[in-house]
Amino acid sequence: MNAPANMDLSTRDNSPMEAKAVPKLIDPDAEAFVASVIRDLVECRVPFLVAGTYAVSAYTGISRETKDCDIFCKAGDFLRILSNFQSHGYSVDVIDERWLGKISQGRHFFDVIFASPDGTMPVNDNWFEDARRFQMCDCSVRIAGATELIWSKCFVQLRHRYDGADVAHVILKAHDKIDWRKLLEYLEVNWEVLLIHLLNFRWIYPSERDKIPDWLMDELLDRLSAQRDLPLPQTKICRGRMYSRVDFEIDVKEWGFADVSGDGEWRDEEES
Repeated sequence: MNAPANMDLSTRDNSPMEAKAVPKLIDPDAEAFVASVIRDLVECRVPFLVAGTYAVSAYTGISRETKDCDIFCKAGDFLRILSNFQSHGYSVDVIDERWLGKISQGRHFFDVIFASPDGTMPVNDNWFEDARRFQMCDCSVRIAGATELIWSKCFVQLRHRYDGADVAHVILKAHDKIDWRKLLEYLEVNWEVLLIHLLNFRWIYPSERDKIPDWLMDELLDRLSAQRDLPLPQTKICRGRMYSRVDFEIDVKEWGFADVSGDGEWRDEEES
């Protein structure tokens, strides 16, 4: 089931937005560092997006404490940003070449991110299409679009960190800025994760169910109904590793389940 062709799926309003709130830095001394970083990013003229807690605050008005600032960029620009800051005397670390770098000055730091840890969420030109401009540290910067912000948080479900509340709050406060068609495309392979978050939102806010398009719920529930009539997969898979590699480590190392990629044991028909 697809959305009607004449349905407006996104406002595509790229006009400057006034942030509803800004986070509170745990270390007040970091404010000068963040301001300097933002100015340097703007001056280096490499495309970037502000995401993470700063983006959630801008869309929802929730002002919570944070220890750093998350900067998203494309993979090629990741190298340019790190090189630029290294040339300006900052300490640079490539934490994980698949997705994450860290730039620091003394005890202060910020993250530079170009994908998800499993590589399934690369930052590309689509991320910049619906990005919104807002003022941060007296600079005009682009903030990740509400659609991409939700996508970036859907899989953050570790024992010590869960971003489901952020997803629900962004839907509540910025539903009119979400391109639902694009969000479904992003999560096409992992559509059940999207359905889980939408059901979670409906349960949390029963009076706000209309914030989610009916066609999207119909599409996802239609898929669920079709899936129930199919036989179980023959390969034992644990996609929980996309949530937490640590919490679901035993499934792969001892219980015979395949990781996100790779081979796993075949399901014993006698178990069913």
